[in-house]
Amino acid sequence: MKIKDRLALYFTLISTITLLCVLSVTYFTFKKVMESEFFDRLTDRTMVTAKLYLKADEISNEALNKVRTEYLERLNGEVIRIYNDSNSAAFIGDDQQFWSSQTIDKVREMGKIRFKEGERQVVGIFYKDNQGDFVILASAIDQSTAIRVQKLLKVMIGVFIVIFLGLLLSGRWIAKRILSPLNVFIDQVKLIKSNNLHFRVEEGTNKDEITLLAQNFNNLMEHLEHSFILQKTFVANASHELRTPVTRMIIGTEIALSKDRQKEDYQKALQSVLEDAEKLENIIAALLNLAQADLEYSSSLTQEVRLDELVWQLQTQWNQRKGPNQLVVEMKNLPLTDDRPLIITANPTLLQIALDNIIGNAFKFSDNQQVSCILNITPEGLTLTISDKGVGITEVQLKEIFKPFYSSSHKVEHAGTGMGLYMAHKIITLFNGKITATSSNGLGTTFRIEFHSF
Repeated sequence: MKIKDRLALYFTLISTITLLCVLSVTYFTFKKVMESEFFDRLTDRTMVTAKLYLKADEISNEALNKVRTEYLERLNGEVIRIYNDSNSAAFIGDDQQFWSSQTIDKVREMGKIRFKEGERQVVGIFYKDNQGDFVILASAIDQSTAIRVQKLLKVMIGVFIVIFLGLLLSGRWIAKRILSPLNVFIDQVKLIKSNNLHFRVEEGTNKDEITLLAQNFNNLMEHLEHSFILQKTFVANASHELRTPVTRMIIGTEIALSKDRQKEDYQKALQSVLEDAEKLENIIAALLNLAQADLEYSSSLTQEVRLDELVWQLQTQWNQRKGPNQLVVEMKNLPLTDDRPLIITANPTLLQIALDNIIGNAFKFSDNQQVSCILNITPEGLTLTISDKGVGITEVQLKEIFKPFYSSSHKVEHAGTGMGLYMAHKIITLFNGKITATSSNGLGTTFRIEFHSF
């Protein structure tokens, strides 16, 4: 059963049970009120009968019966009896006993009773008079109330059926309207294929469970797209990049083994194989690092990182490798007391890999000239600029440098895997940062990394 049908059914069931309870309470309350009113009428009947027959001593029984007939409305199936001390019917002229001595004695004992005998309602009172102590019992069938109750029951059944159908139809309409965003969500999910993982479902403006479901689904698709891109990149490009050094190693080895050669020739061949093997190792390491970056990010291994401390740590490490003062660090607008503007949420290991790749590129393409790193704190957030004094990058190349396996240099000494800047861009983007590059031929290149405060 669909959710909207279940919602409509549950809504109708709960509402119907509530309505049934209200109608039942109304029905039985009305019935009891009418029954109580009829008992009151019978009580009045007994009191009038007592006044007429017991107080009016000088009036004959025939005159009393005539007054009773003319001025008292006779109830349906009415029976009135006055019993004397010996529990015998008296005064009215009808000596039929009608009620048993046990009932009469009970009236004497309790003073006043009300009870039902089938459809008949009975009221009995104990009345003391100068002529003696009497018990007056009156009974009748409340025909008009029975008719009214039956009519009320029919009306209630009709109202119940109409309201039940109305609740069922309105429940389906409400459920359909409420779940319409879910139907849109399902239809849009059906459109997602392996070739359009960039597609995102509509999240809507309502802050309800369906919106949260759409948001979480889009987040999941974001991670899936990253993983799929990684896989697609590895399959499409890694085979091409790995084939070249492997082919060179095979060809070089086959040539070296094709005939006997001098020791120097074998050393030269082995040196070439070693260089190709090292290049192959670098490519594989870069690909594994990228895969590890996605894996660790998906595991949400993030924490608060002070960017200034990370920059000082990088300066120490690079100056040990390249020499004193090769990486120059400058801090601008540092806060005096509050260190929160210096903190970002990231994975410190991955962030260091990204910055190491950028700094390493700066040293490589400037032939190990001095590299400057400036950390600036602004009202908008943190800005980190890394500048070198290299040959620069053309405008056309700037559009391609963040793509995988792209190298902007054709020099052998500058050759790399083409994965460093791609990994840096990917890692910084994953942590809600932004990286851009500007360059001029012969004047060097500057990378600008921004982390906005929220």
